Amino acid sequence: MKAEEVLKFVREKGIKIVDLKFNDLPGLWQHFSIPASELTEMDDLTNSIFKQGIGFDGSSIRGFQKIQESDMILIPDPETAVIDPVCEVPTLSMLCNIYDPITKKAYTRDPRNVAKKAADYLRGTGIADKSYWGPELEFFIFDNIRFDQTENSGYYFVDSIEGEWNSGREENPNLGYKPRYKEGYFPVPPHDSLQDLRSEIVLKMIGAGIPVEVHHHEVATAGQCEIDMKFDTLVTVADKCLMFKYIVKNICKKHNMVATFMPKPLFGDNGSGMHTHQSLWKKGKNIFFDAKGYALISQEAKYYIGGLIRHAPALMAFCAPTTNSYKRLVPGYEAPVNLAYSARNRSAAIRIPVYSENPKTKRIEFRPPDCSANPYLAFAAMLMAGIDGIQNKIDPGKPLEKNTYHLSEEEAGRVPTVPGSLDESLLALEKDHKFLLEGSVFTKDVIEVWLEYKKEKELDAVRLRPHPYEFYLYFDI
Repeated sequence: MKAEEVLKFVREKGIKIVDLKFNDLPGLWQHFSIPASELTEMDDLTNSIFKQGIGFDGSSIRGFQKIQESDMILIPDPETAVIDPVCEVPTLSMLCNIYDPITKKAYTRDPRNVAKKAADYLRGTGIADKSYWGPELEFFIFDNIRFDQTENSGYYFVDSIEGEWNSGREENPNLGYKPRYKEGYFPVPPHDSLQDLRSEIVLKMIGAGIPVEVHHHEVATAGQCEIDMKFDTLVTVADKCLMFKYIVKNICKKHNMVATFMPKPLFGDNGSGMHTHQSLWKKGKNIFFDAKGYALISQEAKYYIGGLIRHAPALMAFCAPTTNSYKRLVPGYEAPVNLAYSARNRSAAIRIPVYSENPKTKRIEFRPPDCSANPYLAFAAMLMAGIDGIQNKIDPGKPLEKNTYHLSEEEAGRVPTVPGSLDESLLALEKDHKFLLEGSVFTKDVIEVWLEYKKEKELDAVRLRPHPYEFYLYFDI
């Protein structure tokens, strides 16, 4: 919609509240709301919030301003207007772009701005005019979650009626049907107890403008799920990722359940990833397709893969950006830790799907990312790595058509892997981020603040606290 159409829509639909949403640097939606009359009473759009914006305190948002420079401006994007899918009061939701009130320029640390600049940079290179993205978001739905960390205690407890650990619990009656560890993929109800809940979520997503292709139970026990939305352009699909999470969390809460996109909430079973399909298009043609190429991919696609592999350690600082991410990225849990590419091979970090020979469907899938990532930053970083691969003709080597988890010691030594910790990923980003600065897509202040925030607020915070399992290992020494 255009701004004029938004005003008409608000009047026609009886909208009472307008909710303005934006993204903080780590990746969570923030919002505040205004009465709809604040829009409808402004007939002169030059003085409306679509032109002048509305102020907020940037110093209270993670990764944004210092207190002496706190004033910032939000300007709603009318093209993102949609009836809020979870509010009971008729509410119009709009995503906002962030601007500096002094310079009037787009804010460098606004994640949505970074993504928009990445899309613009791609067009400017002449390589392609559009990129398409198809992330697969995995998550757990639990019945209960408790956690705390104090000076003298630290624990977490999650529970699900589906959890195999509850096979012997008194449930008056316990009816069984607990998916076994690593055997939760595709069972029908009653093993899959979340079918109707996921269907409700999917219908809400469709109503909010997120086309969905499929939903199903995932591999892990205890309510691991996946819902796949249709691919779209970079900024639009990142917008949809945030709306996706918003709907999942709120519909689960409505049913007294809780959803988490944490990569590894359970020990001993599969974690949750965000496998990301991507392709480049120019003048309506998929430049990743070549009828004579390996797995039907072009040389440009190979160079793009080469860029992803070369810069993967640094990319992980945005694509797997939490300490918990590296509890998932370990061999043996279908985790894509080996930096190789291959057709059909889900043990490789980069898979080339071969379901179809249709040129429009040819794409590559980068498997290490997870849903703790800020999608605007993660997709932008992956695109910049791929562009660098094409511009510098980075050869990814030969495809590895083996189960990479069962390589000999000699073979494994020749295959690079993703970093083993957030600390290693941040160090890699410190050393390798020039490719992100091209076209001022990422700016130095974004890189610096990201590194500072992750080290101080997350890395050190976890490192300094005793782990519960350390008491099991060391209390009696």
